[in-house]
Amino acid sequence: MMLRAAIVFALTASAHVALAEEAPKDNQGYTTPKTVVIDLGKEIPNLAGWQLRLRVLNIAPGGHIGLHSHKDRPAVVYFHQGTDTVTNEDGKSNTFHPGDTTAEGVNTVHWHKNTGNDAVVIYTADLIKVPAK
Repeated sequence: MMLRAAIVFALTASAHVALAEEAPKDNQGYTTPKTVVIDLGKEIPNLAGWQLRLRVLNIAPGGHIGLHSHKDRPAVVYFHQGTDTVTNEDGKSNTFHPGDTTAEGVNTVHWHKNTGNDAVVIYTADLIKVPAK
C-alpha cells in the first residue's frame, strides 16, 4: 500500500512538473503593427495625465508576450484570430479563441503564448499614463 501511494505521488508530481512552464520575461514573435493614442486630458480635464490607446498585437505561432503587469494600465481585449493561452502569475491559464473577450484589471500579472498554428491577432484598448518627458 505504501509503495502504491509513493508511485501515485511520483506520477502526480512529474505530471505537474511537465505541465508547468516558466513565464518568459521577454517577447518572441511579437509585433504591434498598429497603434493609435488619444490624450484624454485634452478631451476630459479630470483625466489629465492619461491616454487611451488602441493597439493591434500579433503573436507568431510558438511566440509569446513575456510576463507583464497591468498596474496603472487596465485593458479590454478582443481576440480576433488564433489560439492564445494566457497564464496568470499564479499559474492558472485560460485559452482564448476568435471572438473571445476579456478584461485585464490593474491587479493582472500574466503572459501570452500562441499555442496554435496561425498567428494570434488581438485588439486591445488600455488606459496608460502619459509618458514622462
